[in-house]
Amino acid sequence: MRRRYMDAMSLVQRQQHLRTEVYKGLIDTVIGGETSASNIGKRIILPASFIGGSRDMRRRYMDAMSLVQRYGKPDIFLTMTCNPSWLEIKKHLADEDEIQNRPDLVSRVFRVKIEQLKDDLFKKNLFGEVAAYTYVIKFQKRGLSHAHFLIILKQRSKMFSPEAYDRIVSAELPDPKESPYLHSLVLKHMVHGPCGVLNPNCPCMRQNRKCRNNYPKDFSAYTKHGRNSYPIYKRRNDGKSVVIRNHTLDNRWIVPYNPYFLAKFDCHINVEICSGIEAVKYIYKYIYKGHDKVMYQISSQQTENIIDEIRNFQSARWICAPEAMWRIFAFDLTNIHPSVMTMHLHLQNH
Repeated sequence: MRRRYMDAMSLVQRQQHLRTEVYKGLIDTVIGGETSASNIGKRIILPASFIGGSRDMRRRYMDAMSLVQRYGKPDIFLTMTCNPSWLEIKKHLADEDEIQNRPDLVSRVFRVKIEQLKDDLFKKNLFGEVAAYTYVIKFQKRGLSHAHFLIILKQRSKMFSPEAYDRIVSAELPDPKESPYLHSLVLKHMVHGPCGVLNPNCPCMRQNRKCRNNYPKDFSAYTKHGRNSYPIYKRRNDGKSVVIRNHTLDNRWIVPYNPYFLAKFDCHINVEICSGIEAVKYIYKYIYKGHDKVMYQISSQQTENIIDEIRNFQSARWICAPEAMWRIFAFDLTNIHPSVMTMHLHLQNH
């Protein structure tokens, strides 16, 4: 059964039933420098039952890490981004309609694509038999929906060699004569940048004037294990190149992809092999970090200095139209399999 979404008013009405005092004990409050007894225990909280809140995301992160404890590290990290130019979207637009004015249509089509992807991954077992998985639907500020999948394969389906990685992931330009359709999709969806010296104003260059995704990659004659969580994929210096935004790019700029899924879904669909365990915690925290937010300050003073997490949460969130429609349709924002049962514990002095 889908969890019901609660609005801010119902959360406010339930505050008197929540044990808010346990979030800040009396001793901790005094140590923190609070001198007014009237302020102790006054806290309006956003409970874990609110989908997408900080407590909800932390709880889901802990559930996902329990899968790692039971089944081992994830094997595949897959990201799928909505393509507003899908034919299923365009053919349902009226002559005067524009894609950005139909978030309901975009959300419905993207959910259908997600269900098709889940069917290929978890029923048809295209990557192998799946022991556990979790995925999160997220929304960018520019309005494009995307999904992050973390998949743990069963022991007999796990990949231990670079040759096994090459059967699933490619990071090279396909031959335009042998696979013209796949070649066109790689140019359309799977080329990074350009950034660096070719384009210092690229959005990925905002931090330390370096590409946050470390592009361009180095040439590699074969796939090998890397020092971080991802392997070093085969990117041969075979002379293949393309012209993107007036710059000549080669295999070093190709985002890893699966040829079958790219050809089937016609969208940006990044497939990575999790070859190591060093960044497992980072990967799970990355997909459960929450939604995009904006930074601004409300000048009005709150009465009696009461900490109101509901007001803070609503004031900081960036809600785009596709996310609003996704929630109205009550589509799943996250899922985990198998289910995790939380054991409630009462700690001393809490």
